[in-house]
Amino acid sequence: MFKGDMNKKRAAAILKVKDAIALHGGQTILSTGITGDDARLAKAVCDAGVKLLEPNHPALALARGHRGVTNMHAAEQIRHEISNSQMAEACKGVRNVVADDVFITVGISGGFTETLPVPLSDEHILEIARSGADGLHTHKSDWDDLKALVELAHKYGLTVDAYIGHPDDLHTFGLPARTPEEVAQVAKRMQDIGVDMIGLMTGMSYEGVAAGDIPQIIKDRLHALVNAVEVPTLAEGGINLRNAQAFRDTGVNILVVGTAIDNMVQAAAKDAVLPFIQH
Repeated sequence: MFKGDMNKKRAAAILKVKDAIALHGGQTILSTGITGDDARLAKAVCDAGVKLLEPNHPALALARGHRGVTNMHAAEQIRHEISNSQMAEACKGVRNVVADDVFITVGISGGFTETLPVPLSDEHILEIARSGADGLHTHKSDWDDLKALVELAHKYGLTVDAYIGHPDDLHTFGLPARTPEEVAQVAKRMQDIGVDMIGLMTGMSYEGVAAGDIPQIIKDRLHALVNAVEVPTLAEGGINLRNAQAFRDTGVNILVVGTAIDNMVQAAAKDAVLPFIQH
């Protein structure tokens, strides 16, 4: 593969992210879930101003009703069964209808910490890169695995957004860090191995939020991340309209929003059909 071509492709992708952050005053959202893999809804949120999208394999499992799953927790258990080609097809459909300046990062089987082994090859990453993706969304929890994935993604011009989790999280969604000090240490090392964007999982360990607020420990962990690295930062998990402002005050660059939007879209669909069936 031609290194110069792929470095140029990745630089253009990173610029899309930085432009989106600047456009929205230092913090933007990455829209995932329903809006990540449905081309109609992806276009709708991008028409509203969203510049970052994330199709991923658990969301696609849920969207397709794979094995009858009806919630994201169940979809996480069988996400590895969604093929690379299915993800490439979903990404290609979204790319076809959104503007070129929209950044798309894709989660694929093998890119997360899967419950069953899913090998990834050059052919898999090339297929994703050719589908119109700008980046690879990963939740690897092993340093060697993450380093290998970064090298493979960069080889084909894809950025990598990777995440830091908590050892007690319900699902393993990133490299573990228990304290804010550990978050900073892990983030710096991730940046050193070439991760292009670093996120913190914020909703898997802590149940419930006070109205309009988030737990202090999450704020402390986010501040540790933001202050430790120079690359764009993300927060993912449990972000909704009640606590979005509190997340804005942490200095993190990107809020990853999936379930909250999914719930609103599904509620809107119910409201839309009720007048037709009520007499």
